[in-house]
Amino acid sequence: MSTIPPFDRAQIEALARFLGECGTGSEISRVLQDRGLIDHSGESTKWRRLYWIFQHYQYEYKCANHVLDFIRAFLAPARFVDRPEKFEEHRQDLNKILVFSGLEYGPDGQFRQVKAVTTLDEAEKRVQTIRAKLKGRSVHPEVLKYCRTELMQDNYFHAVFEATKGLAQRIRDMTGVQLDGAALIDHVFAIDRPLLALNSLRTESEKSEHKGFALLLKGCFGAIRNPRAHEPKILWKGEDDAVDYLTLLSLLHRKLDDAALVREGGQP
Repeated sequence: MSTIPPFDRAQIEALARFLGECGTGSEISRVLQDRGLIDHSGESTKWRRLYWIFQHYQYEYKCANHVLDFIRAFLAPARFVDRPEKFEEHRQDLNKILVFSGLEYGPDGQFRQVKAVTTLDEAEKRVQTIRAKLKGRSVHPEVLKYCRTELMQDNYFHAVFEATKGLAQRIRDMTGVQLDGAALIDHVFAIDRPLLALNSLRTESEKSEHKGFALLLKGCFGAIRNPRAHEPKILWKGEDDAVDYLTLLSLLHRKLDDAALVREGGQP
């Protein structure tokens, strides 16, 4: 890593307070020891210990590299293998501080230089990731189940692709039918002998709703993925379109929550 200019006192305090909430005192001590950072602070409070250490090494070496080295080790992705959401939460909160110095901590556990911000609004917008947007829309957990890795890597294109495959897999799991794409939908939601039904299918209005849902599913598969080659066919322009596609998938999953298996004799 190139030499990084020191953080100012306000940023050091913000970093120390944030990191003090990310782990136990013993975890902090272990990482300090591993990185060769000596604690002569005499402090018992986690954030005050870190504040003193960060200030000391910045003053001695005239750079922020030791601070960043500690952060990289303390928030290494490997430490959060079983808690990926917590890693992403920490990463976003950390970047709200770092971005004022033109730095960003990536999902790969590495720092990179970015354009610095000067206001809190700019900092918030800069780190407002697709995960935060999806959280605000209360996206169905089945959507995230199949694309969490891709979202962690900010790989939005393939996140949508995998989430769409997950929708088809859920229908297969519910019915036992091992088809794919339009063939799966035609078989499972056939109006004369459906395997899944959204309602009682007694009235024309109910039948129309059922048919419309099947068309939505087929349209979703056709727009987002190629059912034969399993290749994405997305006409989108970045993160905002990805959020919209994932929100659509969420709606379809919620409809499936209410769908009933059709019993012998043709009644849900």
